[in-house]
Amino acid sequence: MSTNIVVIGMGYVGIPMAALLADVDDFYVTGIQRRSKRSGWKIDWLNNGKNPFEGEEPGLDELIDRVVKSGKFKVTDKYDDVDDADFILIDVQTPVDLDSKIPRYESLEEVTKKISKHLKKGVTVIIESTVAPGTTDNIIQPRLEEGSGFKRGQDFYLVFSFERVMPGKMLEYITDMERVIGGGCDKANNKAKSLYEKVVEKDIRYTDTLTAELTKCIENTYRDVNIAFANEMALLCEDFDRDIFEIIELINQRHDRMMHYPGSGVGGHCLTKDPHLLEYGHRTYTEHKYNSDILLKARELNDFMPRHMVELMEDTFRESRRLVDNIKVVLLGVSYKANTDDTRNTPTENIVKVLKSRYHSHNITFIAHDPYVKEREYKETELTDDFDKAVSGADVLIFATNHNEYYNIDLEDLKRKVRTPIIIDGRNIFKKKLVEQKGFIYRKVGEGPKKP
Repeated sequence: MSTNIVVIGMGYVGIPMAALLADVDDFYVTGIQRRSKRSGWKIDWLNNGKNPFEGEEPGLDELIDRVVKSGKFKVTDKYDDVDDADFILIDVQTPVDLDSKIPRYESLEEVTKKISKHLKKGVTVIIESTVAPGTTDNIIQPRLEEGSGFKRGQDFYLVFSFERVMPGKMLEYITDMERVIGGGCDKANNKAKSLYEKVVEKDIRYTDTLTAELTKCIENTYRDVNIAFANEMALLCEDFDRDIFEIIELINQRHDRMMHYPGSGVGGHCLTKDPHLLEYGHRTYTEHKYNSDILLKARELNDFMPRHMVELMEDTFRESRRLVDNIKVVLLGVSYKANTDDTRNTPTENIVKVLKSRYHSHNITFIAHDPYVKEREYKETELTDDFDKAVSGADVLIFATNHNEYYNIDLEDLKRKVRTPIIIDGRNIFKKKLVEQKGFIYRKVGEGPKKP
């Protein structure tokens, strides 16, 4: 007997999950994607068996091609197949407002409203999108019950089971990462397990819905706080004129230490918003007896790092007695993570915004280079995948992402192409001594300018 599955949201989570499920015997998967100008092209792309991601995603090209050819995976913008679905996975984006830091659930609420009119009895709805703790029980459940006339735990089952997908390792992080299932009852948990155990090779753990929501938000907040500590220590080491990366290497020689690395900023869809989701859920659904000072301070510090990249640039211009005027600024790396095409909350975008706000009348030419990102995903500046075009005549090279190809740059050749030899390194790509020997003025996040 076949199992019908609907996955709503064809993004970095929905696509690999849908493709893996469609590769299971007797599983038939329909992906639903809004046909918007920004992402509607994915529908035709996927239906032709093509992987829409430009970055390195081992195994995904072959998997998508195989499940489409087998007739077990298709994508549409219609909700017709929800009527017969045994499982519905919701994988839409859940951002926070940039100013208020309040969750923006427009997509989640729209999807919930639509599927509530199509639910069949016995269906299991699984929320994989990250939400503020308390959202599944207080927002999603009432909307589904009101729209369908069904009762959770009797007529349908509702589960929160968060994703842990990482660009560059999408399939691996689904199949080889433990899965947490937070259902409202044992039957909901068992139904979700019957789905996930077909693709997840690691342990599957049961808990309640709120605990699962908290686990996801706290897991990412933990990482964000640790990166903030690394960033603060990097700023401290700049003042000491020492290299934080050497210090981290020495610290991590201890088997029970694993200090994170600093950089040009924290990007991606999760770390930049999940601390705010955690704080929002805390304020909204509890008595809020304690303040979450550490996570908010950490978020503030990580948001500061793109601005610090500009400060390092300004230091080099003072050293070279160069005015920040009539110059060409080159941004190296537009995606937030190396060797992927994911531009969500990329530090590069914030670096450009800081520069434009400070020097809006200084006749600055901006160009960005990235080997993976396409123009449809990045609108802040001109974008090219031609490295020579980007760096020719440059006055400052700002490395915001550590794509593999940047480690193999011929510095002597690069020196001949630029107009002003300045490098700002936000990802520890270069060695200070070597770069300066080649005639560049160099600044790196986490290393003082005069370190011997």
